[in-house]
Amino acid sequence: MEEIRRFVLASEGLQFQGRHRAEVYGWMEQVLVGQQYAGQGKAARGLLRRYMEKMTGLSRAQVTRLIARYMAVGRVPVTAYRRHRFAARYTRADAELLAQVDEAHGTLSGPATRRILEREYRVFGKDDFERLAAISVGHLYNLRKSSRYRERLRTYTRTRPTAVSIGERRRPQPSGQPGFLRVDTVHQGDRPDAKGVYHINAVDEVTQWQVVVATPRIAESFLEPVLEAMLRQFPFRIQGFHSDNGSEFLNKTVARLLDKLRIGQTKSRPRHSNDNGLVETKNGAIVRKHMGYGYIDARGAERIGSFYRDFLNPYLNYHRPCAQPDVSIDPKGRKRIRYKRYQTPLETLLALHNPAQYLRPGLTPNALLRVAQAHSDTEAAMRMQQAKAKLFEQLRLSA
Repeated sequence: MEEIRRFVLASEGLQFQGRHRAEVYGWMEQVLVGQQYAGQGKAARGLLRRYMEKMTGLSRAQVTRLIARYMAVGRVPVTAYRRHRFAARYTRADAELLAQVDEAHGTLSGPATRRILEREYRVFGKDDFERLAAISVGHLYNLRKSSRYRERLRTYTRTRPTAVSIGERRRPQPSGQPGFLRVDTVHQGDRPDAKGVYHINAVDEVTQWQVVVATPRIAESFLEPVLEAMLRQFPFRIQGFHSDNGSEFLNKTVARLLDKLRIGQTKSRPRHSNDNGLVETKNGAIVRKHMGYGYIDARGAERIGSFYRDFLNPYLNYHRPCAQPDVSIDPKGRKRIRYKRYQTPLETLLALHNPAQYLRPGLTPNALLRVAQAHSDTEAAMRMQQAKAKLFEQLRLSA
């Protein structure tokens, strides 16, 4: 004990540390047994505690706990420590199922994807989605980072393309009624010897019901039958037709067609970039996402139009949730817009007061619901993706 006392006093400026826990615990047990700690007085015990602190590098509290363990069981055992872990709620199968949904829908935003998972379970009764139906948006993004999700998901990326008295220069005022369309054109590029296909994108401002069509040219002779077919695909009566100032829409042929159908025509105002912002957003989120930016020959317009009519447009309107704005006025009189509701365009249409009053003659809400219930959201997305893969293969072979 005297040697230990001299050592502690002489090594005041020195520090020691054990290499690992088993070595430290074993050495402490040897000292406690060899110095007969249990039979020592208070002063000797304090000296031994300072000696063990010095030699192990442990704190006073840690040394005290280990001595108490020795006094209780006669040893200083190394206990296997396992950090507390929460039980895993979502399995590898859930990660694979989420990857399958994202692959089919093209990896939508978290809130939109969560809405699809909820609908798969609650609306379409798929038991595989029971756990995912209650997932939070934050944890959905965590699941997307998991290794199993990344192994399962396959991602494909593709590559990017104007003073007329026709039309009234103002922003449409739908007043909560469907039938006021925002229309724009997306060009699939040109080659020196050939023109690329044109996509015409039309979105209803209130319900976000969307119809996309394709045409080989935007000349008046090509555009009139395409626009007629596009307008017939909307389930409600069209009341307004709003576009930018492009000559493909501001011409006598389109004006005569809209006048015949009693549809008001408006066009964007200068220095008001948001006048046609809704459809321009859909250009990137829908048309460019599914068709890419690369050149597609105009000869493929008929095949692309069939794909839009039979697969893409039904998927967009019956199965793909969209963020719906909630407008409020704060105490200072400023307009605040929040996007908390995610609904399919059909759900938004049917949520209107007496939606049947807006539908075309002979069309009922139940008829639209039957179309929506024919396939689940993910089934419709997978059918659309398969048809798209077949379409691009046909376009490649005919190039």
